[in-house]
Amino acid sequence: MPFNIIRNDIVRMEVDAIVNAANTELKQGGGVCGRIFASAGVDEMTAACEAIGGCPTGSAVITPGFKLPARYVIHAVGPVWQGGDHGEEKLLRSAYRSSLEFAYDYKLESVAFPLLSSGSFRYPYELALAVALDEINRFLFQSDIQVTLVMFDQTATALGFKLHDDLRSYIDDHYVEEYRILNRRDPYGPWAVPSEKRREPARKRPVAATQLDLPLAGKLNFPKEKTFSEAVLSIIDAKGMTDVETYKRSNIDRRLFSKIRSNAGYVPSKSTVLALAIGLKLSVQDAQDLLARAGFAFSPCDKRDLIVRYFLERGEHDIVRVNAALYDFDQGLLGV
Repeated sequence: MPFNIIRNDIVRMEVDAIVNAANTELKQGGGVCGRIFASAGVDEMTAACEAIGGCPTGSAVITPGFKLPARYVIHAVGPVWQGGDHGEEKLLRSAYRSSLEFAYDYKLESVAFPLLSSGSFRYPYELALAVALDEINRFLFQSDIQVTLVMFDQTATALGFKLHDDLRSYIDDHYVEEYRILNRRDPYGPWAVPSEKRREPARKRPVAATQLDLPLAGKLNFPKEKTFSEAVLSIIDAKGMTDVETYKRSNIDRRLFSKIRSNAGYVPSKSTVLALAIGLKLSVQDAQDLLARAGFAFSPCDKRDLIVRYFLERGEHDIVRVNAALYDFDQGLLGV
Protein backbone atom coordinates (compact mmCIF):
# COMPACT_ATOMS: atom_id res chain seq x y z
CA MET A 1 0.00 0.00 0.00
CA PRO A 2 2.50 2.69 -1.08
CA PHE A 3 0.00 5.57 -1.43
CA ASN A 4 -3.57 6.09 -0.31
CA ILE A 5 -6.07 8.94 0.04
CA ILE A 6 -8.66 8.70 2.78
CA ARG A 7 -11.15 10.82 4.68
CA ASN A 8 -10.32 10.76 8.36
CA ASP A 9 -9.08 12.84 11.26
CA ILE A 10 -5.29 12.71 11.08
CA VAL A 11 -4.92 12.46 14.86
CA ARG A 12 -6.53 9.01 14.69
CA MET A 13 -4.03 7.62 12.20
CA GLU A 14 -2.05 4.64 13.50
CA VAL A 15 1.12 5.28 11.52
CA ASP A 16 4.76 5.86 12.40
CA ALA A 17 4.42 9.61 11.88
CA ILE A 18 1.78 12.18 11.11
CA VAL A 19 2.58 15.54 9.57
CA ASN A 20 1.43 18.72 11.25
CA ALA A 21 0.48 21.77 9.19
CA ALA A 22 2.66 23.95 11.40
CA ASN A 23 3.42 27.65 11.64
CA THR A 24 6.92 29.11 11.75
CA GLU A 25 6.76 29.63 15.54
CA LEU A 26 5.74 25.98 16.07
CA LYS A 27 2.92 27.13 18.30
CA GLN A 28 -0.49 25.59 18.69
CA GLY A 29 -2.78 26.99 16.04
CA GLY A 30 -6.20 26.17 14.71
CA GLY A 31 -7.41 23.41 12.40
CA VAL A 32 -5.08 20.42 12.00
CA CYS A 33 -2.37 22.02 14.13
CA GLY A 34 -4.72 22.65 17.02
CA ARG A 35 -6.09 19.09 16.95
CA ILE A 36 -2.61 17.59 16.89
CA PHE A 37 -1.43 19.62 19.89
CA ALA A 38 -4.60 18.80 21.83
CA SER A 39 -4.43 15.08 21.07
CA ALA A 40 -0.71 14.79 21.74
CA GLY A 41 -0.94 16.78 24.96
CA VAL A 42 -0.63 20.55 24.77
CA ASP A 43 2.00 20.87 27.49
CA GLU A 44 4.24 18.10 26.14
CA MET A 45 4.03 19.21 22.52
CA THR A 46 4.48 22.88 23.37
CA ALA A 47 7.61 22.12 25.41
CA ALA A 48 9.08 20.00 22.61
CA CYS A 49 8.42 22.68 20.01
CA GLU A 50 9.79 25.46 22.22
CA ALA A 51 12.99 23.47 22.64
CA ILE A 52 13.39 23.50 18.84
CA GLY A 53 12.65 27.21 18.68
CA GLY A 54 10.94 27.56 15.30
CA CYS A 55 10.94 26.38 11.70
CA PRO A 56 11.26 28.42 8.47
CA THR A 57 8.65 28.18 5.73
CA GLY A 58 9.34 25.25 3.41
CA SER A 59 11.10 23.24 6.10
CA ALA A 60 10.15 20.65 8.71
CA VAL A 61 11.17 19.46 12.18
CA ILE A 62 10.28 16.35 14.14
CA THR A 63 9.05 15.68 17.68
CA PRO A 64 7.68 12.67 19.54
CA GLY A 65 3.95 11.97 19.13
CA PHE A 66 3.38 11.79 22.90
CA LYS A 67 -0.26 10.73 23.44
CA LEU A 68 -1.01 10.31 19.73
CA PRO A 69 -1.24 6.86 18.10
CA ALA A 70 1.65 7.99 15.88
CA ARG A 71 5.17 7.70 17.30
CA TYR A 72 6.30 10.98 15.75
CA VAL A 73 4.95 14.27 14.53
CA ILE A 74 6.71 15.94 11.62
CA HIS A 75 5.95 19.65 11.76
CA ALA A 76 5.99 21.03 8.21
CA VAL A 77 5.59 24.72 7.48
CA GLY A 78 3.87 25.44 4.19
CA PRO A 79 3.53 28.92 2.71
CA VAL A 80 0.70 31.37 3.17
CA TRP A 81 -0.98 31.96 -0.19
CA GLN A 82 -0.25 35.44 -1.51
CA GLY A 83 -1.58 35.11 -5.02
CA GLY A 84 0.95 32.63 -6.39
CA ASP A 85 3.71 35.08 -7.33
CA HIS A 86 5.74 34.87 -4.14
CA GLY A 87 7.35 31.45 -4.51
CA GLU A 88 4.49 29.61 -2.84
CA GLU A 89 4.70 26.49 -4.99
CA LYS A 90 8.44 26.10 -4.47
CA LEU A 91 8.02 26.48 -0.70
CA LEU A 92 5.11 24.04 -0.56
CA ARG A 93 7.08 21.44 -2.50
CA SER A 94 9.99 21.95 -0.14
CA ALA A 95 7.74 21.40 2.89
CA TYR A 96 6.62 18.03 1.51
CA ARG A 97 10.15 16.98 0.56
CA SER A 98 11.53 17.97 3.96
CA SER A 99 8.84 15.93 5.70
CA LEU A 100 9.44 12.89 3.53
CA GLU A 101 13.19 13.14 4.08
CA PHE A 102 12.60 13.00 7.85
CA ALA A 103 10.49 9.88 7.34
CA TYR A 104 13.28 8.32 5.31
CA ASP A 105 16.08 9.34 7.69
CA TYR A 106 14.18 7.97 10.68
CA LYS A 107 13.53 4.72 8.79
CA LEU A 108 9.78 5.10 9.19
CA GLU A 109 7.50 2.71 7.35
CA SER A 110 4.36 4.86 7.24
CA VAL A 111 3.52 8.56 7.30
CA ALA A 112 0.24 10.46 7.00
CA PHE A 113 -0.10 14.00 5.63
CA PRO A 114 -2.84 16.57 5.79
CA LEU A 115 -3.16 18.80 2.75
CA LEU A 116 -0.55 21.38 3.70
CA SER A 117 -1.34 25.11 3.41
CA SER A 118 -4.90 24.49 2.20
CA GLY A 119 -6.64 25.62 5.39
CA SER A 120 -5.98 28.88 7.18
CA PHE A 121 -2.97 29.52 4.89
CA ARG A 122 -5.51 29.82 2.03
CA TYR A 123 -3.56 27.89 -0.63
CA PRO A 124 -6.14 26.98 -3.32
CA TYR A 125 -7.22 23.40 -2.75
CA GLU A 126 -6.81 22.27 -6.34
CA LEU A 127 -3.27 23.66 -6.58
CA ALA A 128 -2.28 22.40 -3.13
CA LEU A 129 -3.42 18.89 -3.97
CA ALA A 130 -1.57 18.91 -7.29
CA VAL A 131 1.68 19.74 -5.46
CA ALA A 132 1.04 17.10 -2.79
CA LEU A 133 0.35 14.34 -5.30
CA ASP A 134 3.36 15.22 -7.44
CA GLU A 135 5.86 15.43 -4.59
CA ILE A 136 4.61 12.27 -2.90
CA ASN A 137 4.68 10.39 -6.19
CA ARG A 138 8.25 11.50 -6.89
CA PHE A 139 9.35 10.36 -3.45
CA LEU A 140 7.69 6.97 -3.72
CA PHE A 141 9.73 6.15 -6.80
CA GLN A 142 12.76 6.23 -4.51
CA SER A 143 11.28 4.68 -1.35
CA ASP A 144 8.87 2.00 -0.15
CA ILE A 145 7.39 4.09 2.68
CA GLN A 146 3.60 3.95 2.91
CA VAL A 147 2.19 7.45 2.49
CA THR A 148 -1.41 8.42 3.20
CA LEU A 149 -3.00 11.76 2.33
CA VAL A 150 -5.69 12.40 4.93
CA MET A 151 -8.64 14.63 4.08
CA PHE A 152 -10.63 15.80 7.09
CA ASP A 153 -13.72 16.55 5.03
CA GLN A 154 -14.99 16.10 1.49
CA THR A 155 -13.63 19.00 -0.48
CA ALA A 156 -14.61 19.48 -4.10
CA THR A 157 -12.56 18.29 -7.02
CA ALA A 158 -9.06 16.99 -6.77
CA LEU A 159 -8.29 17.16 -10.46
CA GLY A 160 -9.19 20.62 -11.63
CA PHE A 161 -12.71 21.68 -12.41
CA LYS A 162 -12.54 21.12 -16.18
CA LEU A 163 -11.22 17.57 -15.89
CA HIS A 164 -13.66 16.81 -13.10
CA ASP A 165 -16.55 18.00 -15.28
CA ASP A 166 -15.23 16.10 -18.32
CA LEU A 167 -14.98 12.93 -16.27
CA ARG A 168 -18.45 13.40 -14.83
CA SER A 169 -19.83 13.81 -18.36
CA TYR A 170 -18.01 10.66 -19.45
CA ILE A 171 -19.54 8.70 -16.57
CA ASP A 172 -23.00 10.09 -17.32
CA ASP A 173 -22.67 9.10 -20.97
CA HIS A 174 -21.46 5.56 -20.31
CA TYR A 175 -22.90 4.54 -16.97
CA VAL A 176 -25.70 1.96 -17.14
CA GLU A 177 -27.79 1.82 -13.98
CA GLU A 178 -28.11 -1.81 -13.05
CA TYR A 179 -31.79 -1.61 -12.21
CA ARG A 180 -32.54 -0.62 -15.79
CA ILE A 181 -31.00 -3.86 -17.00
CA LEU A 182 -32.64 -6.08 -14.37
CA ASN A 183 -36.09 -4.55 -14.34
CA ARG A 184 -37.98 -6.14 -17.23
CA ARG A 185 -41.41 -4.78 -16.31
CA ASP A 186 -43.16 -2.42 -18.69
CA PRO A 187 -42.84 1.03 -17.08
CA TYR A 188 -46.14 1.92 -18.77
CA GLY A 189 -48.14 -1.02 -17.43
CA PRO A 190 -51.72 -0.85 -16.18
CA TRP A 191 -50.66 1.07 -13.04
CA ALA A 192 -49.10 3.89 -15.05
CA VAL A 193 -50.38 7.41 -15.51
CA PRO A 194 -52.65 7.70 -18.58
CA SER A 195 -50.63 8.28 -21.74
CA GLU A 196 -52.06 11.75 -22.35
CA LYS A 197 -50.73 12.87 -18.93
CA ARG A 198 -47.36 11.18 -19.11
CA ARG A 199 -44.20 13.17 -19.13
CA GLU A 200 -41.33 11.44 -20.91
CA PRO A 201 -38.56 10.77 -18.35
CA ALA A 202 -35.21 12.42 -18.86
CA ARG A 203 -32.84 10.08 -20.64
CA LYS A 204 -29.11 9.95 -20.81
CA ARG A 205 -27.49 10.16 -24.20
CA PRO A 206 -27.60 6.61 -25.61
CA VAL A 207 -24.37 4.71 -26.02
CA ALA A 208 -23.93 2.24 -28.84
CA ALA A 209 -23.64 -1.30 -27.58
CA THR A 210 -20.22 -1.66 -29.18
CA GLN A 211 -18.81 1.63 -27.91
CA LEU A 212 -17.35 0.06 -24.79
CA ASP A 213 -15.60 -2.59 -26.87
CA LEU A 214 -13.91 -0.46 -29.50
CA PRO A 215 -10.39 -1.81 -30.18
CA LEU A 216 -7.55 0.64 -29.79
CA ALA A 217 -4.04 0.60 -31.17
CA GLY A 218 -1.41 -1.30 -29.21
CA LYS A 219 -2.79 -4.83 -29.13
CA LEU A 220 -0.05 -7.03 -27.67
CA ASN A 221 -1.49 -10.30 -29.01
CA PHE A 222 -0.18 -12.69 -26.37
CA PRO A 223 -1.26 -16.34 -26.70
CA LYS A 224 -4.56 -17.08 -25.02
CA GLU A 225 -2.90 -19.91 -23.11
CA LYS A 226 -0.90 -17.48 -20.98
CA THR A 227 -2.16 -17.01 -17.44
CA PHE A 228 -2.63 -13.59 -15.90
CA SER A 229 0.80 -13.68 -14.25
CA GLU A 230 2.51 -14.90 -17.43
CA ALA A 231 0.84 -12.14 -19.43
CA VAL A 232 1.95 -9.47 -16.94
CA LEU A 233 5.55 -10.64 -17.10
CA SER A 234 5.42 -10.77 -20.90
CA ILE A 235 4.10 -7.20 -21.04
CA ILE A 236 6.89 -6.03 -18.74
CA ASP A 237 9.46 -7.60 -21.04
CA ALA A 238 7.76 -6.30 -24.20
CA LYS A 239 7.73 -2.75 -22.85
CA GLY A 240 11.27 -2.90 -21.49
CA MET A 241 10.12 -2.07 -17.97
CA THR A 242 11.64 -3.22 -14.69
CA ASP A 243 9.80 -4.91 -11.84
CA VAL A 244 10.38 -1.91 -9.57
CA GLU A 245 9.06 0.50 -12.18
CA THR A 246 6.02 -1.71 -12.69
CA TYR A 247 4.89 -2.04 -9.10
CA LYS A 248 5.61 1.58 -8.27
CA ARG A 249 3.72 2.86 -11.32
CA SER A 250 0.87 0.54 -10.35
CA ASN A 251 0.85 1.59 -6.67
CA ILE A 252 1.00 -2.04 -5.57
CA ASP A 253 3.10 -3.47 -2.79
CA ARG A 254 6.44 -5.07 -3.63
CA ARG A 255 5.41 -8.24 -1.78
CA LEU A 256 2.23 -8.51 -3.80
CA PHE A 257 4.17 -8.12 -7.02
CA SER A 258 6.57 -10.87 -5.95
CA LYS A 259 3.58 -13.23 -5.68
CA ILE A 260 2.60 -12.37 -9.26
CA ARG A 261 6.13 -13.03 -10.47
CA SER A 262 6.63 -16.28 -8.57
CA ASN A 263 3.21 -17.88 -9.07
CA ALA A 264 2.04 -18.49 -12.64
CA GLY A 265 -1.42 -19.33 -11.33
CA TYR A 266 -1.80 -16.30 -9.08
CA VAL A 267 -5.40 -15.05 -8.85
CA PRO A 268 -5.49 -11.25 -8.44
CA SER A 269 -8.21 -8.91 -7.27
CA LYS A 270 -9.82 -6.70 -9.88
CA SER A 271 -8.23 -3.66 -8.21
CA THR A 272 -4.79 -5.17 -8.80
CA VAL A 273 -5.53 -5.83 -12.48
CA LEU A 274 -6.80 -2.30 -13.03
CA ALA A 275 -3.78 -0.89 -11.22
CA LEU A 276 -1.45 -2.88 -13.46
CA ALA A 277 -3.35 -1.73 -16.54
CA ILE A 278 -2.45 1.83 -15.55
CA GLY A 279 1.08 1.03 -14.39
CA LEU A 280 1.90 -0.96 -17.52
CA LYS A 281 0.53 1.84 -19.72
CA LEU A 282 -1.93 -0.41 -21.51
CA SER A 283 -4.45 0.51 -24.16
CA VAL A 284 -8.10 -0.24 -23.46
CA GLN A 285 -7.97 -3.38 -25.58
CA ASP A 286 -4.87 -4.70 -23.81
CA ALA A 287 -6.47 -3.89 -20.46
CA GLN A 288 -9.55 -5.87 -21.52
CA ASP A 289 -7.30 -8.79 -22.39
CA LEU A 290 -5.52 -8.66 -19.03
CA LEU A 291 -8.83 -8.41 -17.15
CA ALA A 292 -10.20 -11.42 -19.03
CA ARG A 293 -7.19 -13.55 -18.07
CA ALA A 294 -8.07 -12.88 -14.43
CA GLY A 295 -11.78 -13.55 -14.95
CA PHE A 296 -12.92 -9.92 -15.03
CA ALA A 297 -14.21 -7.39 -17.53
CA PHE A 298 -14.93 -3.68 -17.72
CA SER A 299 -18.48 -3.08 -16.52
CA PRO A 300 -20.67 -0.13 -17.58
CA CYS A 301 -22.40 -0.54 -14.20
CA ASP A 302 -19.20 0.13 -12.25
CA LYS A 303 -18.12 3.77 -11.94
CA ARG A 304 -14.60 2.76 -10.95
CA ASP A 305 -14.23 0.79 -14.17
CA LEU A 306 -15.46 3.77 -16.18
CA ILE A 307 -13.03 6.16 -14.51
CA VAL A 308 -10.10 3.85 -15.20
CA ARG A 309 -11.26 3.40 -18.77
CA TYR A 310 -11.56 7.18 -19.19
CA PHE A 311 -7.84 7.55 -18.45
CA LEU A 312 -6.81 4.55 -20.56
CA GLU A 313 -8.72 5.88 -23.57
CA ARG A 314 -6.81 9.15 -23.29
CA GLY A 315 -3.42 7.49 -22.86
CA GLU A 316 -3.02 8.90 -19.34
CA HIS A 317 -1.28 6.44 -17.04
CA ASP A 318 -0.50 8.37 -13.86
CA ILE A 319 -1.74 6.13 -11.04
CA VAL A 320 -1.76 8.98 -8.53
CA ARG A 321 -3.93 11.09 -10.81
CA VAL A 322 -6.26 8.16 -11.43
CA ASN A 323 -6.58 7.54 -7.71
CA ALA A 324 -7.29 11.21 -7.11
CA ALA A 325 -10.15 10.92 -9.59
CA LEU A 326 -11.44 7.79 -7.88
CA TYR A 327 -11.28 9.59 -4.54
CA ASP A 328 -13.21 12.50 -6.04
CA PHE A 329 -16.03 10.17 -7.05
CA ASP A 330 -16.05 8.10 -3.83
CA GLN A 331 -14.66 4.98 -5.50
CA GLY A 332 -12.13 2.50 -4.17
CA LEU A 333 -8.55 3.40 -5.02
CA LEU A 334 -6.28 1.16 -7.08
CA GLY A 335 -3.42 -0.83 -5.66
CA VAL A 336 -4.33 -0.18 -2.02
